[in-house]
Amino acid sequence: MDKKKIIKLAKKDFEKAWMMTSQTISKPHHDDEYPRIHLNTSKTHMLYDTISSLRNAYLNLGFSEAVNPVFIEEEHIYKQFGPEAPAVLDRCFYLSGLPRPDIGIGMDKIELIEKLGVSLNEEKVNGLKEVFRGYKKGDVSGDDLVHDVSASLEVEDDLGLRILQKVFPEIHELRPIPSKTTLRSHMTSGWFITLQNIHNKHQLPIKLFSIDRCFRREQKEDASHLMTYHSASCVVVDDEISLDYGKAISESLLEYFGFEKFKFTPDEKKSKYYTLGTQTEVYGYHPKLNDWVEVATFGLYSPIALAKYGIEKEVLNLGVGAERIAMLLYNQEDIRAMVYPQTYGKWKLSDREIASMLRINYYPATDEGRELMDKIITTFKENSDVPSPCEFTVFNGEFLGKNIHVKAVEPEKGTKLLGPAAWNQIYINNGDIIGVPIKDIEDEKALEALNKGISTEISYMGGISAYAAYKIEEMVVSSKEEVTIRVPISRSISDINLRLDEVALSYITSKNKSIDVRGPVFCTITCVLED
Repeated sequence: MDKKKIIKLAKKDFEKAWMMTSQTISKPHHDDEYPRIHLNTSKTHMLYDTISSLRNAYLNLGFSEAVNPVFIEEEHIYKQFGPEAPAVLDRCFYLSGLPRPDIGIGMDKIELIEKLGVSLNEEKVNGLKEVFRGYKKGDVSGDDLVHDVSASLEVEDDLGLRILQKVFPEIHELRPIPSKTTLRSHMTSGWFITLQNIHNKHQLPIKLFSIDRCFRREQKEDASHLMTYHSASCVVVDDEISLDYGKAISESLLEYFGFEKFKFTPDEKKSKYYTLGTQTEVYGYHPKLNDWVEVATFGLYSPIALAKYGIEKEVLNLGVGAERIAMLLYNQEDIRAMVYPQTYGKWKLSDREIASMLRINYYPATDEGRELMDKIITTFKENSDVPSPCEFTVFNGEFLGKNIHVKAVEPEKGTKLLGPAAWNQIYINNGDIIGVPIKDIEDEKALEALNKGISTEISYMGGISAYAAYKIEEMVVSSKEEVTIRVPISRSISDINLRLDEVALSYITSKNKSIDVRGPVFCTITCVLED
């Protein structure tokens, strides 16, 4: 049977997958220029979105999920990798632990404890000895040691901690002792142990996948290497497996992510746990990437390594790096910034986020105050262009239990009730905060903000009217006789009663963005308390 027919037959097993995974993965939640953490909105992490998609792809292809051991004894590395084991172990993290010392309680230590203000008797001393015996045997955990010592001496935990520090320094002087246990550096290390326990207990074929962390003792972390990564790995166990079956799985899995064409080349690394000549690199062509990229590796496990685990069947293994797939799909260049945006990512606030951080500062607290604010806006809107000097009654009547008279005025000659910038609207565009006129826009930056930016739906007069209503509430409650609110020219957001969150202000400053809300407002509002 030729290879194409084998692949075609193998992929027939995955017909259900084609129906369920016809849509390729997209990135609707990650359209930012840079990877980053969203703390104020509900957003997922692009790496875990990719892992979730990988899980679904494997499940839809008929694989069952497994959890492989993370702690791998050194002997397994020698079994699996043979002569390569020392080189592999050089990249493994070894685990170590603190020893449990024998802690004696002689007269010198009893005297030190008593000097710390603890009254001892035979029962307390025996209780303390019992705690240390339990600690040595592992019956008392390190987390509970301070509390158990304190309880045995009938003292508070803070004093018990001082006793351990001052009287028993040997506990704090302990140094870790290395073990022969490593953290899993390849998912293969876990697969051999898993398959040893199940290969003869289930009908064939056995199809399993696991997506979990592996750990590599890299010389350094850089744009393409981390010391911990996620391996999305699968195995197929059967009496006989063609290498072309690995090609079918590779194509089926990667088509889920939009890859359209594939090519397979022998892997020059030739890992010893694979049968010679079977280790294969998978390259996929993605139309969005417009390039061939290495995305997976597969091969048949060595019968020599499998025999050491009592496995007499053939095992196909395929491995995909979840971070690798995520970087390709989301066009990321630095794995550190993608996985740890809080540490390595560039700080980015969207215009909408900045807009949400800009708000009116002083705002009326009562329903009557909010109604008065609306009347101030309406009065100025209706009479903005009336030549000055002029004045208009905004409100005359009872307000919060007292009679007041509120007016919009402009005493100077030769102008209008309001200046030309009074109705400017606040927009956010490319990180800049800009006051945009409602007509006759000549400034290019303001015009661009109008066409491309985010509107806050706040006008200069909206902020000033809120402030005026707030101050009138304050005047009435404090029984002041009058108040005048005048805003001649706006130079900063505080002039028009706006407040910007410190986070947004820091961002704008650090990114050399601007806040431009300048303009002539010439708004005057007066209020007097009437009998």
